[in-house]
Amino acid sequence: MNKQVIFIDDEKPIRVALGQTLELEDYDVTLFASAKPALEMLENHFPGVIISDINMPGIDGITFLKRALAIDPELSIILLTGHGDISTAVDAMRNGAYDFLEKPFSTENLLDVVKRAGDKRELVLENRELRRELEAQSGPGPRILGNNPKIKQLRRILTHIKDTPADVMIHGETGTGKELVARFLHDHSIRQDKHFVAINCGAIPETMIESELFGYESGAFTGAQKKRVGKIAYADGGTLFLDEIESMPMLLQIKLLRVLEERKVEPLGTNQAIDLDIRIIAATKQDLRLMGDRGEFRQDLYYRLNVVSVDIPPLRDRKDDIPLLFQNFSRSASTRYGIEPPTISLEQQQKLLEHDWPGNVRELRNLAERLVLMGDTSGLNDNGQISDDPLNLTLTDRINQFEFTLLCDALKRHNGRLKEVQEELGLARKTLYDKMKKHGIDKDDFKITH
Repeated sequence: MNKQVIFIDDEKPIRVALGQTLELEDYDVTLFASAKPALEMLENHFPGVIISDINMPGIDGITFLKRALAIDPELSIILLTGHGDISTAVDAMRNGAYDFLEKPFSTENLLDVVKRAGDKRELVLENRELRRELEAQSGPGPRILGNNPKIKQLRRILTHIKDTPADVMIHGETGTGKELVARFLHDHSIRQDKHFVAINCGAIPETMIESELFGYESGAFTGAQKKRVGKIAYADGGTLFLDEIESMPMLLQIKLLRVLEERKVEPLGTNQAIDLDIRIIAATKQDLRLMGDRGEFRQDLYYRLNVVSVDIPPLRDRKDDIPLLFQNFSRSASTRYGIEPPTISLEQQQKLLEHDWPGNVRELRNLAERLVLMGDTSGLNDNGQISDDPLNLTLTDRINQFEFTLLCDALKRHNGRLKEVQEELGLARKTLYDKMKKHGIDKDDFKITH
């Protein structure tokens, strides 16, 4: 239970005494001599209990109740009454007050009412959070699946921050789903109708990343024949996702810091700044603070990006979610390729739970898709290991798997009509037949029957 209490009473002796009583019970008490400053700091997500005297100069307790309930009609508000105020307090309860205490009251009675009011408020906020989470999970856009407490907490954090303008730093190992989290934040936010622009800082050559991010004017440098809008400007109104931020060159980090602080960008070859309404989400698998200590990453940029920090747990720390995730990935692959998923035994399911998953959710997804595509469970052997880790396949194996996927995908789209598949993939008829034979693919498996 969140043990915050706001107590409002114009009589200092009562205010101090009751405040001390609650503090002895480990409540975090904020005292006010009048209602006006309490109303000014009150928000609809206040997690605690409010206690207010009825008879006060200026804004009395009943007026305070009405104004507070206008901020949040489900606040837990307890009124303190004199003998002549009981009928007024009863009416106030009908209008939304949680309870009232008639002076003088015992400490035991006070603590009991405050505890029950706190329990109710906690339940109200939990239900709101569950509704928000349900709306996010059932609505359009990416979903973050799992029932592990760490994943539930992650979803709560994302739901809470999705509409805030603050920049976000995502920490997670390779394959944990950092881009999925970034897309979840964008697609469930008020920015969802604007661009989501993703750029992998480690995949773009250092000589190109500056022009990719900032854009350039015609003639800005040799080869700049026409104006190019950079990724930052293109994301205006939406979200810019910078993956592997640790790979960004040091000189470019200085320019990015300026963009973050001023919310403006200057394309190469011009001194005219473009105003931005943008949210930046950065992701890393490294400890940027440690990199900063070693001089490998700008500390000021780290602290500027790290306004809101989100940590994604590795799959080994949420193994209870593996069956759900595996089933989801298998169904998705089956739907995409029009292939029935293979059935795995209880022993093979146990192998999934025993594996350490160094490639995290990406490794699990790749395994599920390969099992669907290959039509067998050879990837789940009986010696306690998962063979042919998709992240460790040889180049030849990866090429064969990619070729198989392309063929199945094309056959499904064209309902097994080989001529159309030939045209799409640019293959001679004999070449297509040879490749289908090599992979054991039958065109009839992709024909829609009525």
